[in-house]
Amino acid sequence: MTMTIQAEQSLYIAGEWQSGQRTVANINPSDISENLGDFAQASQAQVQQAIDAANAAQPEWEKTPMERKLAVLQAIGDELIARCDELGRLLSSEEGKPFAEGRGEIYRAGQFFQYYAAEVLRQVGDTADSVRPGVSVEVTREAVGTVAIISPWNFPTATAAWKIAPALAFGNSVIWKPANLTPASAVALTEIIARQGLPAGTFNLVLGSGAEVGDTLINSKQIQAVSFTGSVDTGRKVAAATAPNFVRCQLEMGSKNALIVADDADIQTAVEATIAGSFSGAGQKCTASSRLVVMDGIHDAYVEALIKRMSELKVGHALEDGVFMGPVVDGKQLEANFGWVEKARQSGAELAFGGERLNLQHEGYYMSPTLFLNTQNSWEVNQEEVFAPMACVIKVSDLDEAIATANDTRFGLTGGIITQSLRTSALFKEQIQTGCAMVNLPTAGTDYHVPFGGRKESSFGPREQGQYAKEFYTVVKTAYQRPY
Repeated sequence: MTMTIQAEQSLYIAGEWQSGQRTVANINPSDISENLGDFAQASQAQVQQAIDAANAAQPEWEKTPMERKLAVLQAIGDELIARCDELGRLLSSEEGKPFAEGRGEIYRAGQFFQYYAAEVLRQVGDTADSVRPGVSVEVTREAVGTVAIISPWNFPTATAAWKIAPALAFGNSVIWKPANLTPASAVALTEIIARQGLPAGTFNLVLGSGAEVGDTLINSKQIQAVSFTGSVDTGRKVAAATAPNFVRCQLEMGSKNALIVADDADIQTAVEATIAGSFSGAGQKCTASSRLVVMDGIHDAYVEALIKRMSELKVGHALEDGVFMGPVVDGKQLEANFGWVEKARQSGAELAFGGERLNLQHEGYYMSPTLFLNTQNSWEVNQEEVFAPMACVIKVSDLDEAIATANDTRFGLTGGIITQSLRTSALFKEQIQTGCAMVNLPTAGTDYHVPFGGRKESSFGPREQGQYAKEFYTVVKTAYQRPY
């Protein structure tokens, strides 16, 4: 199927495509001379229309027979996978990640829908004997209602999919506000969903700013749940807005993930895990390993091998063959990245590689992968989320110091260790204060059928993904009955 992205009419509300109050340009970060389209921005009145439509449609969708729900989600997943090359190019063009990553993201998004299609048939309740003779007890789950989904630009299709798919699978209606930096991917996914014949209003797309669209959603008393992925500051705002209305809220926020390299690590494994975890996607991942906690016995050999591998990475246009790292998403992000490079220098870090803006064939937001040595965990650059292709090495003496250093942060999303010792890996998994723990793997990269989320200021509310998603997207009902 050939894709025809609607730009000016890119809002989908109550089963119809609409124009907005204005448009914003969608600039290709790999080639800033290219505008991928001018996309509509919703007004507050249109957001309210979406809320009303979602509330009206939700009861009908919840009562839709389960095999019909399964067919809808399966069809969405199948089409995403079948068109992963085409949609991957679109995603890479507007977000900047290399085509291989863009294609993989679309494929994974399809798997989310396929997984939750199957979950539709697994919605089995529980029964129990009452403490009262002759009384039976049934425990069932029902849809929470209308769900607002606010998703980020760094995984514009995958993050949205792992929220939208379970929301629909469990009978909820959806109002989706994607990031303004990646509107084309949002419209492409919405076009696929819109073809499935859902009751009008079951699924709505409202593009726009956080100040207008986002604030209207999170402050609404007509929404039953908000699932948000983004910054800690915005997450706090979502929590503060939803609490007075007793709207359930699920937050995935910042991170400062550490990859520990133990003295007994296989250096090649450690280097490749670092490259994938720190620099793929230009470091624009909540699971990126921006702190490299390295034991002194392996430090020099690891750093030497890492720098050599970094020098081999190709940076360039997202759709160019052989590119490992594309541009960062926009000029604002690039400016922030170089601000962090300067802060690291001022703190006393040694720049071992990169830290430069790259002038390539196409004018874009390119920077080199960047590595700093001799850093302290207490420095701001090692305590705040950077979201850049930049990693800082922190030298430690032993495992106890390594784990203590990794845990010394207000975040707790992922953590990793490279080691050949079962004892070391066991201690790490037991003591690391993160929601996800990786052994001999990059800190970035999770499966779709198991829970995802963090601790501390990284996450708030029930876990995402897998069967754990039902804890957010459903409410529990306990029914008692006496037969006569």
